[in-house]
Amino acid sequence: MASISNALPLKSGLSLWCPRSTSVNQISGPSSIVSTSSRRRFTVSASSFANENREFVIVGGGNAAGYAARTFVEHGLADGRLCIVSKEAYAPYERPALTKGYLFPLDKKPARLPGFHTCVGSGGERQTPDWYKEKGIEMLYEDPVEGIDVEKQTVRTSSGKLVKYGSLIIATGCTASRFPDKIGGNLLGVHYIRDVADANSLISSLEKAKKVVVVGGGYIGMEVAAAAVGWKLDTTIIFPEDHLMTRLFTPSLAQKYEQLYQDYGVKFVKGASIKNLEAGSDGRVAGVKLENGSTIEADTVDGQFRTSVPGIFAIGDVAAFPLKIYNRIARVEHVDHARRSAQHCVKSLVTAHTATYDYLPYFYSRVFEYEGSQRKVWWQFFGDNVGETVEVGNFDPKVATFWIDSGKLKGVFLESGSPEEFPLLPKLARSQPSIDKAKLEKASSVEEALEIAKASLPVESLV
Repeated sequence: MASISNALPLKSGLSLWCPRSTSVNQISGPSSIVSTSSRRRFTVSASSFANENREFVIVGGGNAAGYAARTFVEHGLADGRLCIVSKEAYAPYERPALTKGYLFPLDKKPARLPGFHTCVGSGGERQTPDWYKEKGIEMLYEDPVEGIDVEKQTVRTSSGKLVKYGSLIIATGCTASRFPDKIGGNLLGVHYIRDVADANSLISSLEKAKKVVVVGGGYIGMEVAAAAVGWKLDTTIIFPEDHLMTRLFTPSLAQKYEQLYQDYGVKFVKGASIKNLEAGSDGRVAGVKLENGSTIEADTVDGQFRTSVPGIFAIGDVAAFPLKIYNRIARVEHVDHARRSAQHCVKSLVTAHTATYDYLPYFYSRVFEYEGSQRKVWWQFFGDNVGETVEVGNFDPKVATFWIDSGKLKGVFLESGSPEEFPLLPKLARSQPSIDKAKLEKASSVEEALEIAKASLPVESLV
């Protein structure tokens, strides 16, 4: 593997690196990080930051950084010892809100900061800017890191500030891939959601828009489209696959959600490839031209694309990591993983914690929750969507799908579950009990199917 300079420019897409040991020592290649067994410590007077030495530095001020900060506080290692370097103007917040409540119309009680600062998404304390001050955590806002010198153990920010670290966590998250400029990706009215500024820009367009095109049929695209419906806008979702959410939904399950969206007036263009975005006389986007020659009119376009991550030791929203429960390498693009990986990382850094990260894949979405909506949608999925499927329920409002492989229950999806039903899902997915598929297929309701699945669990799993 080719070596690279010790002066390392920070690259976007690196989500979070968590060493098995405790301190970065050198980088021997673009995807190789070597760690040593001892953490370099610096003496810093509590809360004063009189010099540029920090025992811990987090690069990136997103969701994972907020949960990492909380874990440092819980271990008594934050006050005067932790610095977070962020490109954003805000303290870490729960990013999922940006495509859910934040996009609600202004007359439908949209979410706004400080309401969704971390760690309220997991039922924790709301960590406002004052919280970080009270805990003695230094926050460098709107000053992104431009480079890391591993040999000197320093990070360099865009303002020229040098911060020396003992241990470093890279939590820069992912960056949205964009339409190339040459096909119209930089036109006014074309939006990509990653942070509050992006969401504010989209809202400004929604206030004036008549026709909205959402590119991408994943759950983020579905959430943005649902928000656009709340603005009473002509909404179209374009995606190259045969149905929505192909990475999770079965064709039957997707058809139910597609029909719900169509009932709200949303149009779908499936199996489509985009040729370019067309501009109007005012320089704003006016339409999306497809490879088949057709054009979808639009004055607002929201792009939803996958992102990439360099470095096999990066973990977080988009990084590949060993998924212990299924004995394979996986990439989990979800806030729950960002939260848990941040907490696991800090525990590994500051304690003798050596347990392997044991993550259970989890996805959820909540849409159409604004006032006046005909129907609210809230689904959860736990586990692995492999094997045969059994679908129970007619979506009024409940529907459940069970994935069964070699007689074992591998994954379970539930729409509109009760407070008692949703907590059952992770128990089922983690336990992977043997289950009678024929009996499950005969269930007359979602409730009955869940009882059948519950009865298959070992007694200790129900505690």
